[in-house]
Amino acid sequence: MADPVVHSLHQTEPIKEITIDYTPEACTHCADSNSITLTFDHRGGARWRSTTRFLYGTFSSLIQCPKGNTSGLNFNIYLSSLEGDKSQDEIDFEFLGKDKTIVQTNYYTTGTGNREEIHDLGFDCSEGFHEYVIKWGPDLIQWLIDGKVVRRAERNEGEGFPNKPMFLYASVWDASHIDKARWCGPYVGCDAPYVCLYKDIHVPVATAVECPCDS
Repeated sequence: MADPVVHSLHQTEPIKEITIDYTPEACTHCADSNSITLTFDHRGGARWRSTTRFLYGTFSSLIQCPKGNTSGLNFNIYLSSLEGDKSQDEIDFEFLGKDKTIVQTNYYTTGTGNREEIHDLGFDCSEGFHEYVIKWGPDLIQWLIDGKVVRRAERNEGEGFPNKPMFLYASVWDASHIDKARWCGPYVGCDAPYVCLYKDIHVPVATAVECPCDS
């Protein structure tokens, strides 16, 4: 018999509302079709997030990354207790614009990351929609692509593990200044505007954590 606690932890529903952190004119959200578009152009990029934090659960989206020469850009979907906080917990899928056949996963506890892993996708992430899923529990994180687990991280006794309530975030931004452009490549921009498409976005049903800072 399935554990009802585990079942409720990973039960999901379509995201209903989002908050746009910056450049709202470069982000569109259609609740009826459960789709979000992020655009990077002369205005820069944009970032959206869920309106509430969640403590554990399953988060998913179909994503089609921008087409063209995306060198220098970072597009992503991730969880974070608060973007910009130096002590944040975070769980990431990050696409590195220099190579659209790979994706990077990572996670942070109280601001410490350095747990990056690179995964070969076996496809160009801009050529169609693919499903990206983060399953997060108290003792285990799983990253899935098109239903296949590509990474597992288990909590080890005495080591930190993400346990702060987190927003679901996504953004497109110029990361060419990171590590002298070695991470995402130098920004070229010859095919702007760059459009990242998200659809069928799901968040947990039962693990939302309400607090005054969520709005």
